Parts: sequence; C-alpha cells; structure tokens
Amino acid sequence: MANNIEVKDLLEAGVHFGHLTRKWNPNMAPYIYMERNGIHVINLYKTAAKIEEANEALQKIAASGRKILFVATKKQAKDIVAEKAGAVNMPYITERWPGGMLTNFVTIRKAVKKMAAIDRMKKDGTFDTLSKKEKLQIDRLRAKLEKNLGSIQDMTRLPGALFIVDTMREHIAVKEAQKLNIPIFAMVDTNSDPREVDYVIPSNDDASKSIEKVLSHVTAAVAEGLSERKADKDAEKAGKESEGDADTPAKAEKEAKAVKSEDNE
Repeated sequence: MANNIEVKDLLEAGVHFGHLTRKWNPNMAPYIYMERNGIHVINLYKTAAKIEEANEALQKIAASGRKILFVATKKQAKDIVAEKAGAVNMPYITERWPGGMLTNFVTIRKAVKKMAAIDRMKKDGTFDTLSKKEKLQIDRLRAKLEKNLGSIQDMTRLPGALFIVDTMREHIAVKEAQKLNIPIFAMVDTNSDPREVDYVIPSNDDASKSIEKVLSHVTAAVAEGLSERKADKDAEKAGKESEGDADTPAKAEKEAKAVKSEDNE
C-alpha cells in the first residue's frame, strides 16, 4: 500500500486508548498490549497490521466498482465520516440507522425515489400549484428523508461492504450485514466483540482524533481503488478506440475493392 501506517502517528492520535478494564470483552485479549491505571492499552503494532489488511481488501472492493457504506451515528464520529466518505464518493449513515436498511433495501429505495419525485415536482412547477399547507408538509417530508437517507440516494444496490465505527452502538447494522453476508470492516474498541467483524481494526472508537486517523488511512485506500478502476476503464476505452482506428484502413480497402468489382460488372 502506498499509504504506510506509522505506529507513531497512531500513538499521537490516541488510537491505543481502550476502555476501563472492568468493561472489557475477553475476546479482545489478543489485541491488548497492557493495562495502565485501570485502562486497557491496545497494541498499536497489531492495529497497524490490521489497518493494512483492511485497506488491501477495501481497495479491491472499490476497484471492482462496488460501494462501501460507512456507518457512524455517534456525535464525535458523524462529521468525520461524512467528510471522509463524501470525499471518496461513498455512501454513509450518520443519523439513526434506518431499520431494514439492508434487509429491506427495496423499501429504502422507495423512500429515496420519493425524495427524487419531490425534487422533480419542484423543477417542473407542480410544487407551485399546491396549497401553502401541502407545500409545508412536502418540505418537511423532504427534509426528513434528506437527513436520514441523503447520502445513500445514489446507492442503487446493496453495498459491497460496511465500514462501522463502534459495533456495539451500530449492532443493528452489524446484524443486517451478517444476515446478508456483507463483509464488515470496523473500528473495534476493547469493550466490543471482534468475532462479529470480518476485518477488525482494534482501536479507540470514542476519540475524534483516533477516528479521523483511522478513517484517513481507510479512505486513502478506497481512493486508490477508485483510481485503479478509472485507469482500467481509460485503458479499455483507449484500446477500443485504437482497434477502431486500425479497422479503418482495412475497411476502406474492402469498400474500394467492392466498388471496383461493381465497375467491372
């Protein structure tokens, strides 16, 4: 990966701070380095290795053209996720997780289409013919849909993966992804169960600096995958164009022979 993970950077961002020892999940034991002042300290060498492992997989998913849905509804993560995921054009959920977001995706798509229908009404002038009360109701509905589903309106099919900040808080998203066999990538703190996640990134999922540091590495890998996809598409397009150019002289010669043959007849 071009985006090397420096343990020193992770340390400075406080990625190593876990929860109080009494709140720990024993399944996180392999990722814990030590206990200090009643708090578990995460092994950052393992964190760095796990980020690289996750990045390799995320890069491949992005390069394949599938979407990665980022999920983080906790206050200190919302803005960071919206900014980082938005920068690589990936969908994200930062408000309440809509129940059935994955398992009842058809219904979610209907809500998104409703939002698009309201936008069309405003463009074609239909909205202007409504009463003041109707306009207010529609505006409120549009605002509610935008808040909950705004970032996923371009997601026309189920995502190729989920990236979650705090699996305990987003347990419904975890369960839905598991049910549909959608790979789960997640920042997993010392109080969470890593067995629920396919790609575990042991890390402090409460501090904004820690969340931003991990998300920066992850979205850089996604951006790399998207660049690969674009390069492949450009190469394919150039190949087709050159094939077309190569066919032109042969085609012209064939046409000339056909005309000559008609003249001889």
